[in-house]
Parts: sequence; structure tokens; C-alpha cells
Amino acid sequence: MTLTSKSDSPTTSAPNPTIVRVKGASKRFVIRKDKSFKERIVNFGRGRQHRDEFWALREINIEIPLGSTVGLIGANGSGKSTLLKLIGGIVQPTDGTVERRGRLAALLELGAGFHPDLTGRENIYLNGAILGLSRNELDEKFDSIVNFSEIVDFIDTQVKFYSSGMYVRLAFAIAIHTDPDLLLVDEVLAVGDEPFQRKCMDRIRAFQRAGKTIVLVTHSLEQVGELCDRTIVLEKGSLVFDGETSEGLQVLRESFEDRRAALHEREAATDAHTSAPKPIEILSCALRGGSIEHGSIVVRSGESLEFDVTVRTNRPIDDWNVGMGIDTPLGQRVFGTNTERIGTPLKPVDGEMTITFTLPDLHLGPGNYAVHASAATFSQGETMRIPVAATFTVERSSVHEGVVDIDSSVRLSVQ
Repeated sequence: MTLTSKSDSPTTSAPNPTIVRVKGASKRFVIRKDKSFKERIVNFGRGRQHRDEFWALREINIEIPLGSTVGLIGANGSGKSTLLKLIGGIVQPTDGTVERRGRLAALLELGAGFHPDLTGRENIYLNGAILGLSRNELDEKFDSIVNFSEIVDFIDTQVKFYSSGMYVRLAFAIAIHTDPDLLLVDEVLAVGDEPFQRKCMDRIRAFQRAGKTIVLVTHSLEQVGELCDRTIVLEKGSLVFDGETSEGLQVLRESFEDRRAALHEREAATDAHTSAPKPIEILSCALRGGSIEHGSIVVRSGESLEFDVTVRTNRPIDDWNVGMGIDTPLGQRVFGTNTERIGTPLKPVDGEMTITFTLPDLHLGPGNYAVHASAATFSQGETMRIPVAATFTVERSSVHEGVVDIDSSVRLSVQ
């Protein structure tokens, strides 16, 4: 159980490009079951076990090279924050080792490193000293820190009176002014307002251009897709994926969909005994077109696809519609429609029917996409939705990038 922090700057250690190395790291927490001293004495006298062990991480092995931006993603309780704290030296591993090089700045918890009874000014010097800055360095950076945090009017107010957004502004401003080699960020950017978040994102991009290393924990898959060149997916304390970001996001989405499907099955089993069946159910979905590569549908921009949705009604229905849509791996809606919007009213049905959506000109940018399906009645609204009913990939193009493929041309005018 060791954590090593080497003080020499990573910019001078060309032979070893790795800034973080985690070897076989596991972390165990002890959870006490007795809630009082009396209960603890009674349980001890009866020989009862009064604590449980919880393994937040098991056998984690990762290496993070200089200059990379890594996203740690996973469901709540998967071990993301614990792993970030191991890297930051906040907690020690129960087993295994963690090695880290260079100057570290960590934004792990709201207000961490701040003293609530001190003013913002005093906390700049306190927190800056903790992060390794001298008094002279803090004097030089003080005005820049305050201006970036946008809390000039409250800098001499005790931070216990700060809002969560003010906490984050000041903490982030201090951290980035330490000029760290390694920046650890845990969800704190979700607290600030939108203009400040944009400013933080701009500064993070500047860090990337300067060759800094960033490890980011966030539930915003959009941020991960925008910032990270590598993604690590954790599930119940274990590493289940480590690689290219778009693939990692797809792994996580499939995991969420598996959990959603399992929950739906449990709810359906409960509903079967406690309530009437839904008026419309989606039985199956199928995507057709393109070519099959490694078990996945691949198309070129401009080609066509067909999407079949087979539904079953549990009673005669005459006021219903079926919808579909296309999303990016980050959940951004690219396209959506339904039979009513298209102007194709569905006939009354009692039983099964297949509705086919034809997409003749799919002018999408290169990348992976998910297709969702839904069924609804006009009187009851949506009765069933499948968030990831099918997936497909649009081939990469040397002509354009982005979500859509727009015909373009260039005209030159000599002045």
C-alpha cells in the first residue's frame, strides 16, 4: 500500500513519458453497522459482526502519459471519485501502488482546502500554499486569481457565506494559477454558471495546448466527448474499458441501456400482476442498409437506411403513432420524427404491425450514431421508448467533419 510523488518536473524527464502510474490498486472502506456506542457494546458482547467491508476499487492498472486528457466515467458508485482521490494522494490504496510526477492541482470536492472562517483573500494564500506556491508567487498572481474568479466584491468576506458557485470560481482560479503539470477535476464544473463554465473550458483547452495532463470526472458525456482523447469506464469498482473516447462513451451507454432494460423487465413483471397491460408495446426494431463490418452497420454520408419498428397493441386502438430519432453518442439529438409529423396517420389496429421509416439521404458527418424508437397514443402520450434500438456508423470523410454533411464550395475573388 504505497503512493509515491516525485517532485521533479515531468518536462525534464524525457526517458519516462508517464505522469501517473497505477498498479494493481484496490481500495477498501469499512462501513460500521452499529449506530451508537451502546449498540456497539451489545453487538460485541454477542459476538456479532458490527461492520462491513466495501471495495470501492479492485485491481486497477492504468498509465497516463504526459499531455493527455483522460475522462473517468461510469454510473454513480462505480469508483470514479475514489480513483481520482488515489491519484491525487487524498486517500491511500489498500493494495497496489500509485505513482505520480510533477506539480499537482486537484479540484476534488466543493470547498476542499478552504477554511470557512477565513476570507476569500486569506483562503487564496492558504490554498495556494497547500498547492505549492510561495508567498511571493501568490502576491504576483493574486489580482489575476481574483479577476478570474469574478468575486472581487466578496474577496474579503468569509467563504462560509459564499454560494456553491462562488466556491467553485475561487477554487478553480487558484488551481489553474499554480501552473500544474497534472490537473484533477471532479464534477465541480457542473456547479458554476454557463459563462463561467465556458471560461473554465477555454482555460482547460489552453492547458491542453500547453501539454498539461488532465484527468476529468464528470457525468456530462458531452464534456468528455469534447475534451478527452481517452476514456476509462468503471463499473462497480472494476475497469471495464480503457481506450478511444467515442468507444468508451458507447460502452457506457450500452451499460446504461442494459440497466434500463433490466429495470423495464422488472417493472413489466410487476405491472403484469398489479395493473393492466400497456396499450402499445414495441416488440422489436431493425435497421437495414449500408454494409456490415465487424457486426455493425456502416454507411457513407448520403446513403439510405430503413428502420423497422414492430409494435403490438393489447386492445383495439385508433389514436396512435410511432416515432424514431437519431442521436450522437453524447446524446445530442440529430433528427427526430414520427408518423403524425410525417403526415402518415396510422390505421386502427388490434394486434401486431410493422412501421418502416425510410431515410433516403442520410447526410450525416462521420462517427457513431444511435437510433431510438417510441410508441404513443394521443390520449395517454408516450407508452414505451427504446433509447438505443439500433446503432450505425458513418464512414470518415476527408472532405468535412461535424455532425452534418453540408454541400459546400469555394469561390475566390482577387482584389
